[in-house]
Amino acid sequence: MNSLRAKLTLVNVALLALGIVAATAVSLIGMRHYLLDNVDTELSASRSAVRHSGLTLDQMRTLTGLGSLDELPPNALKADGIPPPESTFVVIDPEGRPVRVGPLPTTARQRALATAVGDPVDFASSAGPRDLTLDGDAYRATGARLKDGSVLLMATSTENVQSGVAKALKLDLAFGAVLLGLLAVLTMIAAHQRLRPLEDMVETASAIADGDLKRRVPAHPAAVMETEQLRLALNSMLQQVEAAFATRERSEAQLRQFVADASHELRTPLAAIRGYLQLYDKGMLREQEDRTRAWGRVHAETDRMNHLVEELLTLARLDQQPELRFRSVDLSRVVRNAADDLRAQEPDRPLTVRADGAILVQADEQALCKVLANLLANVRTHTPADAPVRLGLDRCEGVVHLTVADEGPGMDTEDAARVFDRFFRAGRGAGSGLGMAIVHGVVAAHGGEVAVRTAPGKGLTVLVTLPRTPAPPLPAAPPHPTEPPRRTQPPPEAAAAALTPAVTPVPPP
Repeated sequence: MNSLRAKLTLVNVALLALGIVAATAVSLIGMRHYLLDNVDTELSASRSAVRHSGLTLDQMRTLTGLGSLDELPPNALKADGIPPPESTFVVIDPEGRPVRVGPLPTTARQRALATAVGDPVDFASSAGPRDLTLDGDAYRATGARLKDGSVLLMATSTENVQSGVAKALKLDLAFGAVLLGLLAVLTMIAAHQRLRPLEDMVETASAIADGDLKRRVPAHPAAVMETEQLRLALNSMLQQVEAAFATRERSEAQLRQFVADASHELRTPLAAIRGYLQLYDKGMLREQEDRTRAWGRVHAETDRMNHLVEELLTLARLDQQPELRFRSVDLSRVVRNAADDLRAQEPDRPLTVRADGAILVQADEQALCKVLANLLANVRTHTPADAPVRLGLDRCEGVVHLTVADEGPGMDTEDAARVFDRFFRAGRGAGSGLGMAIVHGVVAAHGGEVAVRTAPGKGLTVLVTLPRTPAPPLPAAPPHPTEPPRRTQPPPEAAAAALTPAVTPVPPP
């Protein structure tokens, strides 16, 4: 019987049964002792009365009718020291023979009493009454020496005591059986109510195993504190399991999309290179001008593939928690150098730079240069050559805001929500679609945030927020004593953030 309810019921019933047996035994022993004590008290009182009366056998014989005392009605004799009718007595003469005391001869019960006693003198000398059996009936008997040396033996039946104890035992057993049955029923009902939360947990676990990850264990009004704590802990665990499954499915979907996009982006230059090579192999490029143009296209597509592979490697390193070299970097100098590069590439583009004074941050300088290079490359690719550009730095408490804004065509809301997705290109424009994803990954690796504000015809503003001090990494296992100390790594949330970036609207200044 493996049911917890059945086991609880059996334990409770067994404990109550033991208690009933113990209580019944104690009560019956006490009841029997009390009743026998009353009998002994009456016998002792009669014995004491005979001893102090100074009667002899002849004096007792003068009392007429005493020989038929057994047949007298219950209230026939009320004299002190005379036993009740359910009692019997016999006188043993000095020779040890039972003698009659009245006109009637000794009865069989009197003779049985004289025989059961044995030595009447020794019996009369005993301290208290003793148990005897006369014709199969239980008696308590005592004796008293008369003045002439005879012995008076008196016995009182204890059959009433035995029957009373037996009736009490039957009553206790019947009442105990009723209590045990009632306890079993109540225990089963209470156990069913108390264990209902556990059944709900089993049902919830089965539903989750069938795929219903949103199922939770409901609250129960009759739940005890331990069960309620278990329910809360289980629901918390199920919430984390559901979140983990959702994260895994999202990561797998992003990985599949990433592989598909990378394959698609790599297929285009490979197809172009293969096509020109086939033209060359078939001798279809006879003119020098055609061969020069073909080789130029092959080199261009090769450079495109090289650039795409480098960006893919950059994203892969960001996903694998790269070991960035954090040191004190003057962000104003990085911004001014990026502005000088933009002026060299597009001297006619209006450019405004607001980066006065040194602004020091703990960061990887090469990674920050990559962020600015990608943002300005995005400006060059998607805006006209005469569209103004603004670069600005602002100090705040504990953070630095880097702003890159242009007055180009801007983006609609849907494109802005996907601007940090990998291989996303608004309107399928130029570029690989990885630049903004790299920006987001690098900023996240520094413990910062990046957001955009844009609208069609309103230009695009990118706000990068960097902490003055990088976020501390999660505690890792200490390196082996023979290994050199490792450099500080960014928190592992950076890689996950690079996969699923969130676009946060920036309020207007």
